[in-house]
Amino acid sequence: MQDLIAKAATLLEALPYIQKFSHATFVVKYGGSFMDSSDPAVRDGVARDVVFLEAVEINPVVVHGGGKAITRAMDAAGLKANFIQGMRVTDEATVGVVDQVLSREINPEIVRTIESLGGKARGFAGTDIFTCRKLWLDDKDKPGSKIDIGFVGEVVSVNTTPLLECIAHGITPVISPTARGEDGKIYNCNADVAAAQAAIALKARRLVFMSDVPGLLRDPKNPASLITHLEVAEVPALKAAGIVDKGMIPKVDSAVTALQSGVEKVSFVDGRVNHAVLLEIFTDEGVGTEVVA
Repeated sequence: MQDLIAKAATLLEALPYIQKFSHATFVVKYGGSFMDSSDPAVRDGVARDVVFLEAVEINPVVVHGGGKAITRAMDAAGLKANFIQGMRVTDEATVGVVDQVLSREINPEIVRTIESLGGKARGFAGTDIFTCRKLWLDDKDKPGSKIDIGFVGEVVSVNTTPLLECIAHGITPVISPTARGEDGKIYNCNADVAAAQAAIALKARRLVFMSDVPGLLRDPKNPASLITHLEVAEVPALKAAGIVDKGMIPKVDSAVTALQSGVEKVSFVDGRVNHAVLLEIFTDEGVGTEVVA
């Protein structure tokens, strides 16, 4: 009986959040090594959370990554993965692999998983949704110079029409992080930046970044050093101290951009934690790091 009462209490704790966010749009960036897990409970956990959001009339939009799968496919094709400043150097051969893996393998697999759990989803290649400009990196060794990393783009606009049509019909859009460049060619884009731009364009209430770390840590080697609450004004000091570094830089920068553009809250959560999305959204304590304006 106590177990049943505890379950009822959990539902009651979630109720005000369900009421508050009814018909709101939430963008979930789905990435991390948990996507490759051989454990279906881990791999499918995020999809279950997406289906739950649909059921309580919240509108989820998924933007996914797939870096590890791209590297595996490149190895199989005899292509060497090369990174500069954390960005994948993407020549013409590599961008073909990126497009195949992200838009034609991972994307439909996520759609199938959501639908197998009773949800509704539709996959989109990012090239149909995102427009980008070519990204040039600053050369840290030669101030004022730029580094060309190939077909890597920065999302500058979002085609919201097909996404809003899906939302109107209770269908979750699932989008790969590729984009069409000004030259009409396919570009590889950072999924964190793409998710933030989607959230801004769709006027989303919340943006959730899922990865395989607990959130933003003061000490990357110590999970107990989790920063649970972060305000935008604190970000420059954390960057200067090296706490926001490497792969966290595009996440935090994207979070700041989204918050400054009207998104109410951004969360960094650990996709390896069962039902991390639901715990972050529907409980008083939450999990991971919440970033607010």
